[in-house]
Amino acid sequence: MNKLKNRFFKFIASETDIGQRLDKWLTDKSELKEHIPTRSFTKSLFEKALIKINNKISKSSAIIKNNDTIEIEIPITESIGLVPYDFKLDIIFEDNDLIVVNKPSGLVVHPAAGHEQDTLVNALINHTNQLSMKNELRPGIVHRIDKETSGLLVIAKNDQAHENLSNQFKNKTTHRIYYAVIDGKLKTKKSTISSYLTRHLVDRKRYASVKINNKIMTYFDPHFEKGKWAITHCELIKEASKLSYVKVQLETGRTHQIRVHLSEQAQPLVGDLTYGYSAKKYKELSLKRFYLHAAELGFDHPKTGEKMIFKSDWPKEDLNLIQSWGLR
Repeated sequence: MNKLKNRFFKFIASETDIGQRLDKWLTDKSELKEHIPTRSFTKSLFEKALIKINNKISKSSAIIKNNDTIEIEIPITESIGLVPYDFKLDIIFEDNDLIVVNKPSGLVVHPAAGHEQDTLVNALINHTNQLSMKNELRPGIVHRIDKETSGLLVIAKNDQAHENLSNQFKNKTTHRIYYAVIDGKLKTKKSTISSYLTRHLVDRKRYASVKINNKIMTYFDPHFEKGKWAITHCELIKEASKLSYVKVQLETGRTHQIRVHLSEQAQPLVGDLTYGYSAKKYKELSLKRFYLHAAELGFDHPKTGEKMIFKSDWPKEDLNLIQSWGLR
């Protein structure tokens, strides 16, 4: 899978970058997420003097100043040293152009800090050597779901399929239905939540709606970090034991979108400790995950144009627990 090609990136620091430590800034920079997979990889870039500020080799501890010119060289041949992972995949469909896989909760989609070689990507290269290389760090990956989220993903086996599927996601023509268990009750049977999402200003592992004076923004403001517009549709299916079973349909696919939108309505996913679920309840219920499942996935076949729809139910263990809560 190695390709002899390095990549170069150049950024001019803005007001929102001032005062950040350079290595942390690199880890958080959304434009680099696809090219810098792990913190250890970031460290190696500094060790190899591949990062400069104002044309001078920089240390990881450097503090960014306004209008600093930051240059990064990424050696692709080293960054794609992926090893196969002998993990049995639940493949729903496969042909010469794509794979539809039912991902279990607990499996990370692509290499990241702490999960460099035990991911879906590693399992895929163990399964086949036919994967799209549109992104050498994440061969085949068109879209993602979180580690604890279970359910359906489509994988591209060639670059043409990847580009076609990516455009379908970008143009919002795909069909995506999730089911979730939330702590609390929806105020109405059906609702739509929309906001600009960006990284949380304090906890950079989280995302949040961009707000001004505690009101969710409905426009971009140049004085605030820009977010990405996100729209989530929710429908109540059943209520029991102060819990709600809900159907969620996405118009957009932003990082942590469902988790953020529900938690900001004071209705976090059951088990989602990152977004406000009670640690005490998590322990009392002996939970192992948060309860979000990608249940339906639809798209046009990238070669034939045939409309395809796939469905999957919750993993059996989780389904039994949900039924015990009186929610199915």
